[in-house]
Amino acid sequence: MGIALSVNLNKIALIRNSREGNYPDLIEHARACINHGANGITVHPRPDQRHVRPGDVLQLAELLKPLPEIEFNVEGNPFAAQRGDYPGLTSLAEAALPDQCTLVPDTDHQLTSDHGFDLTQTADKLLPVIEKLKSLKIRVSLFMDPIPEQIELAKQLGADRIELYTGPYAAAWNSDPDTLENLYQQHRQAALLASELGLGINAGHDLNLDNLPRFSTIPGLKEVSIGHALIVDAITLGLAETVKAYKAILETTTKTQKTR
Repeated sequence: MGIALSVNLNKIALIRNSREGNYPDLIEHARACINHGANGITVHPRPDQRHVRPGDVLQLAELLKPLPEIEFNVEGNPFAAQRGDYPGLTSLAEAALPDQCTLVPDTDHQLTSDHGFDLTQTADKLLPVIEKLKSLKIRVSLFMDPIPEQIELAKQLGADRIELYTGPYAAAWNSDPDTLENLYQQHRQAALLASELGLGINAGHDLNLDNLPRFSTIPGLKEVSIGHALIVDAITLGLAETVKAYKAILETTTKTQKTR
């Protein structure tokens, strides 16, 4: 298989939560994404439940249980406190048993994730979380900046994959070409190192139809998780055509790499 597209449904849940009731229906949108070619579904529940809620995670797990070819990826901060009916990421993962759990060092005060782990500070706390998730047969990915020393530590901790944080790359897309090229090369070198270490490589954050074609050429890339831009594009293009457009980019990259 080529590079997988995992659709992050947080923004669908955010729109739903702005009104009473269940409109738009998160589960139906997940089903639609799958029907139109998505390889996976991603959600990022937070304690403040601003978008995806614990019940959504469990419903999605039931939806995807009979679809082993579709990956379920649950993201979040394993150290975020329990609040209301939010049981904590590890407990939620234990209940839902997703294929992959992406650990992210975000807080409730952030609008969105904006940096990777500093494993020189958090390794000791992360180790038992990683061991617990792996004991449940859940693949563990760590949200990381493209810093070689940090990636080496991710391997030492027993992570299966890293998710490269692509926010700065995306922000530089329409700015200084030299900055953009430097960021691309940083991610490329980080990916090469991760592959050498035996880590799988995912990527995500602000990737879109403009900047994804270049980033998808990063060597060893296995999966991109895209939410905000994809849902925004769906407003104009429709969900079906949007999922197909993102898939087409990834398929083109895969074909090109195979012919080299």
